[in-house]
Amino acid sequence: MKRFNYKAREKETGKLVKGNIQAETEQIAGRLLIEQGYIPQSVVEEGAGPLNKKGHVTTKDRIMFTRQLATLIGAGLPLAASLRTVAGQTESKAMKAVIEEILASVESGKSLYEAFSAHADIFNGVYLALIQAGEKSGTLDLALKRLADQEEKDAALMSKIKGALVYPAIILVVIIAVLAFMMIMVVPQVRNLYDDMGKELPGLTQFLVNVTDFFGDFWWLILLVVVGIGGGIFYFVKKTPAGRKVADSFKIHAPIFGGLFRKLYVSRFARTAEMMLATGVPMLDSVRIAIESVSNTVVEEEYNKSLEVIKSGKPLSASLEGLDYMLPLVPQMSGIGEESGKIDEMLGKAAQVYENELEEQVNNISTMIEPILMVIMAGLIGVVVGGTLLPIYSLVNSVTV
Repeated sequence: MKRFNYKAREKETGKLVKGNIQAETEQIAGRLLIEQGYIPQSVVEEGAGPLNKKGHVTTKDRIMFTRQLATLIGAGLPLAASLRTVAGQTESKAMKAVIEEILASVESGKSLYEAFSAHADIFNGVYLALIQAGEKSGTLDLALKRLADQEEKDAALMSKIKGALVYPAIILVVIIAVLAFMMIMVVPQVRNLYDDMGKELPGLTQFLVNVTDFFGDFWWLILLVVVGIGGGIFYFVKKTPAGRKVADSFKIHAPIFGGLFRKLYVSRFARTAEMMLATGVPMLDSVRIAIESVSNTVVEEEYNKSLEVIKSGKPLSASLEGLDYMLPLVPQMSGIGEESGKIDEMLGKAAQVYENELEEQVNNISTMIEPILMVIMAGLIGVVVGGTLLPIYSLVNSVTV
């Protein structure tokens, strides 16, 4: 018997579950899951995943693959031939290995959705749902193009956010470097000068001397504490549900960045829902997948309330009204779309509005943070200067007198 890791949804609730199951083959494992009341999303033999054997598939690899496959299928090339061509053009060994496995699955008679589902660690729920809808509707090339466009937008936005934080990070490093120089090179000289003169150090200067001595004597302990606390926080946030929830809550409530993250999550939800509905995915499934695409447990928990409202027969606009972290334009545009029969188009316009606002806000991050950093830098350096230069000035004056 072999052991398979699986991802599946409960038939009744649609809840995503993970686990492992023993069976002779992948197909038998899938049938066992169906008999147990699950809808299999992926079934992979333990130790056989592409990331375990072949390395890491980057976002750039996935975008290039998606774009190339959409172009070839749109040009009329058969699916297997398209996959084979893309595999031959792919430079990434990890991505090439995944494409070859997908190609082998397709040539063995599986649908493209089934072939992609075996690599759910690379292709998320949005990706798989659009592949499935594109296959059913005969618009696979359009579905792949939408995926590539959206992933490129997401990657560009995240790159801008990281880039916008570079300048504040440099300022912070400069502040730390200046403080370290003053504490290590200047403060001890002031102490020696006062010792030579037989005078008592001023209170602020004595405090800085004590701090310098403490760091000099116990730097190893400080390093251990910092590494320990950092490692503990990393484990708590990355490895525990409670930790992730705390981190996700901090993101949407943090000063300056809270509003940015809320717009990011709302635009993700609206854009994903637009893609799902435009490709023919049913409303309830579209909303569920759009919620999963948000990637914030606190926001997802709140948005999940809309699913019960939709199940009760109410429209999407009604289900989104009053939700925390849901910005007002989305339910408003949803209502207009429901009246005009163009709900996917209206959701796309709402997403575009927030994406534009988000891009503008990201471009202004440095401008917003710079005054705060300047105040912090001025305060810290002012304390150090006050504890070093002013005592020297006072000592010179006393000698002169």
